[in-house]
Amino acid sequence: MELTGAQILLEGLRREGVDHIFGYAGATICPAVDVLRDAPELGYTLVRTEQNAGHMASGYARVSGKVGVCLVTSGPGATNLITGIATAYMDSIPMVAITGQVPSSLLGRDIFQEVDITGAVTPFTKHNYLVKDAAQLPRIIKEAFLIASTGRPGPVLIDIPIDIQTQVVRDAEFPESVSIRGYKPSVRGNDLQIKRVAEAISKSRQPVICAGGGVWLADARDELVELAERYSIPVVKTMMGLSVLPTDHPLNLGMIGAHGNRCANKALAKSDLLIMVGSRVADRAIISPEEIQRRMATIHIDVDPAEIGKNMQAAIPLVGDVKVILRQLLALQVPPPDDAQWREQLKEYRRAELERVFPRRDGSVFPGTVLRKLGRLLDDDAVVCVDVGQNQIFACKYLPQKHGRLLTSGGLGTMGYALPAAVGVKVALPDRQTVVVCGDGSFQMSMNELAAVRCAGMDLKIVLFRNHVLGLVHQIQKTEPYHGPFGVALDGSPDFAAIAAAYGIPSLTVDDEDKLDETLERFLGTQGSCILICEVHPDVGTTD
Repeated sequence: MELTGAQILLEGLRREGVDHIFGYAGATICPAVDVLRDAPELGYTLVRTEQNAGHMASGYARVSGKVGVCLVTSGPGATNLITGIATAYMDSIPMVAITGQVPSSLLGRDIFQEVDITGAVTPFTKHNYLVKDAAQLPRIIKEAFLIASTGRPGPVLIDIPIDIQTQVVRDAEFPESVSIRGYKPSVRGNDLQIKRVAEAISKSRQPVICAGGGVWLADARDELVELAERYSIPVVKTMMGLSVLPTDHPLNLGMIGAHGNRCANKALAKSDLLIMVGSRVADRAIISPEEIQRRMATIHIDVDPAEIGKNMQAAIPLVGDVKVILRQLLALQVPPPDDAQWREQLKEYRRAELERVFPRRDGSVFPGTVLRKLGRLLDDDAVVCVDVGQNQIFACKYLPQKHGRLLTSGGLGTMGYALPAAVGVKVALPDRQTVVVCGDGSFQMSMNELAAVRCAGMDLKIVLFRNHVLGLVHQIQKTEPYHGPFGVALDGSPDFAAIAAAYGIPSLTVDDEDKLDETLERFLGTQGSCILICEVHPDVGTTD
């Protein structure tokens, strides 16, 4: 049987269980797109700019547990996708990005829309391929999905010249499995180290678990909650680990870090044993790792050995799949730590924060108040996609979590992430309540994707905090050593209600907290998508 490279590509994707692709067509990817039109079983979302193809694939992957797939053309199509790829890389999201390329015979000659995309993305992909023979595509696709989804997940790029897409291959062989030399991710934790971890937990008096994004990537939420509850260990989270525990869970202390909850940071400061699970120990989460090392014992569980010791030395390192390792720990019978007094002290810290009264200003609403009320009204399993900036910090600190998900760009901090990520969520889980939280700056970076929302008839609820400035930068510029805000006023911004109406999406505006309850009920009760524009005073800061 004869197949073109494009047909081989689509067949390989089918065999990997791909059911949806996010993309933007162009000349050098047309052979693949031409085959895609004859594959109705593969859904396709046309993005409005290529970066968002990566963000949509990310949102899809994070809630489906599958590899997200995006497909764009060469030149600016590929370079526009770079930020989407880098965002996925920093947050360890499984993704396969497919790019078209100029004809093989013309590579290196700077012809129209030629870029060395494999070279450009090398720093932030797990691996990439420049395909030189269509007969190699079945193996390359199999390897790409294996690499993207195993070990520490991440993006893989496949660059396919147009002539390779049209190349005819007779009797293409699709392997059932592949073995890659030098690529053997650790899965099971070392038994001796497992026993050391169990002993350290038993001997501790003030232990804390720090849950990172690796808990979600390993599908280990249930195991982590069971471990915490069995030994009554309080849990703090990094930004990527948020929603592992419901806000009202007695062991949940919130998010740590420079923008985290006070009670979580207090717990970290007073702990005698820190158990880090699937966390990078990045600067936003742990401001002074040297101080942590000096004051307490640390356990670091991660699938990526390169992360252990990179930012903070661990007394007990444990490499392997988080889900597998937590099950190994749970299989042991270990006396629980004597930490009742510790937990009682932490309860007081947490209660004060959860009952905090937020400030009010006439003519505006406070983001913490909006988010606290919104979270209580959301479905138990709602997915909330949060953008970057002040809106992200407010949401991470004050949005009540239940048993759903909170998705955001934690590593790269990419503005404009939330809306396209939410589109990916709705493709994967069309019946799941999905909410976007963004600021007026970040919304303007991706509001063109309202076209994708409208095209698919999606039910997306978008909370837009309008403070007329780039809020977080504005806040930073008001502190030393800076001399005041500059270049952050969002003058010239559009009428967002008119923009929404142009896309056939209704909107509501609220600037009075006395009307907030009624407005939120109308907002969530609106049939289909809706935008809630919340007027926020420009001087409101995340420390207010």
